[in-house]
Amino acid sequence: MMRVGLFGGTFDPPHLGHMMLAEHTRVECELDQVWFIPASTPPHKKRPDMSSIEERLELVTVATRSNPHFYVSTIERDRGGRSYTIDTVKQLKEQYPDYTFFFIIGGDMVESLPSWAGIEDLINLITFIGVNRPGYSPSPVYKDHLHHIHFPQIDLSSTDIRQRVREGKSIRYFVQEEVAVMIRESKLYGEGDGTK
Repeated sequence: MMRVGLFGGTFDPPHLGHMMLAEHTRVECELDQVWFIPASTPPHKKRPDMSSIEERLELVTVATRSNPHFYVSTIERDRGGRSYTIDTVKQLKEQYPDYTFFFIIGGDMVESLPSWAGIEDLINLITFIGVNRPGYSPSPVYKDHLHHIHFPQIDLSSTDIRQRVREGKSIRYFVQEEVAVMIRESKLYGEGDGTK
């Protein structure tokens, strides 16, 4: 049976921290694949300058294509509207009834699980993988539906990368070179090119 980790997010842009976390989780949890799922319209982020779903899908595709265990899903783009995990998981379970799905979240997000739409149904459909950072204590919330793993602290954020690009600062080694080229050529985050 195929074991698949689902990794959702805005990925605006995807950075090396995302790739490292996905690969670490794949190995630690013996997953066959990790599916990156860029959110079409995330319910918790309302940034007016968010890149389009098409731009973010292209960035994630470029970022993941060198890893044969990574796959980019367009399920939330195709469905449209606000992206709720419960809807995505139900649809995937219908489409792939023989697959076992896991949902990868940061350890800090575990505390917010009770507020997720449809969480009582969701915890019976999927196992969450909570990725904990040093100094983090696992939460007892939904502990029977959570598998905790540890991951080194990688202090990278898409917000900081966008700011660096706007300021014309280098983003080399923050993102893959192909992602940096795409950001630079499309002027995705403003006039700065992030190559200095």
